[in-house]
Amino acid sequence: MDVPSPLSVEALIAALKAAGEGTRIRVLALLAQAELTVKDLTAILAQSQPRISRHLKLLTEAGLVERHPEGAWVFYRLADDGPGGRLARDLCALTDGGDLVLSRDRERLEQVKQEQAEQAHRYFTANAADWGTIRSLHVADDSVEAAMLAALGGRAFEAFLDLGTGTGRLLELFAPLYRRAVGIDTSTAMLAVARANLDRAGVHDAQVRLGDIYNLALPRNAFDVVAIHQVLHYLDDPERAVAEAARVLRPGGRLLIVDFAPHELEFLRERHAHRRLGFGHEPMAQWVAAAGLDLEKVVDLPTGGSADRLTVTLWLARDRRILMADEGSKREVA
Repeated sequence: MDVPSPLSVEALIAALKAAGEGTRIRVLALLAQAELTVKDLTAILAQSQPRISRHLKLLTEAGLVERHPEGAWVFYRLADDGPGGRLARDLCALTDGGDLVLSRDRERLEQVKQEQAEQAHRYFTANAADWGTIRSLHVADDSVEAAMLAALGGRAFEAFLDLGTGTGRLLELFAPLYRRAVGIDTSTAMLAVARANLDRAGVHDAQVRLGDIYNLALPRNAFDVVAIHQVLHYLDDPERAVAEAARVLRPGGRLLIVDFAPHELEFLRERHAHRRLGFGHEPMAQWVAAAGLDLEKVVDLPTGGSADRLTVTLWLARDRRILMADEGSKREVA
């Protein structure tokens, strides 16, 4: 695990000044619990929107908090990386969990979460028919998930990225394996579903963001495992998405793709917005190779029975670069 660089004395003083105010300590304590918007914090803290925005601006400039735009909204959370994030978490850990003000804030936070969960549930219920129809055509979800877990093995890793996270299911499934995770989706409504699901499951080391699978606002060499689960068939250019996923893999990192094998169910295009009717082994092998990955495993999960049933295929590829220890430090080897 990377150790954040130390703060200069000047930067430390600035960060402590930013945090050293009653409302801002309360904001940090809340953001340690969940990603929140200005609207959420306004409801919880019963303060005006301009005042809350000002507090967040100061905390963000000090590196204690990060902002993530999502359409017309902006979500805030404690900084993931760097000494500012470490300082923010240390300050939150030093607060008295029984403090009456902070306890009341947590109660209001739970009320806000409950309202959001109810909204997400209404959305999911209204749209659940599409998912149910498609799931009925292929092997059971638990079998697919078991194959994914088996492909990755039981070893823990640092960072996980779920592209097209949808309901956040993979973030929940792999939570015992990763230290931190990010889920990306193009739908704000689905992100609301994911947030509600993760909160209900008690998954606190994952965040979800609005993003473009073709142009991720993420650095190179950032993730140990990237998953693309039942997403590529919606895309006009799946090869480009595979290349972008490979870009953010660390040396030796793994890309896990799950999608349908080739089929002829045209109604999935007409009714469910599928752009591609599955993927063959050879095209996928060519795409991962072009992205600088070595294909390690291919598993077909057929349902058996009639011809109108879908086969799910799992591909596991690894970044062909490796990291080698060199006198106590790590260096990248092509």
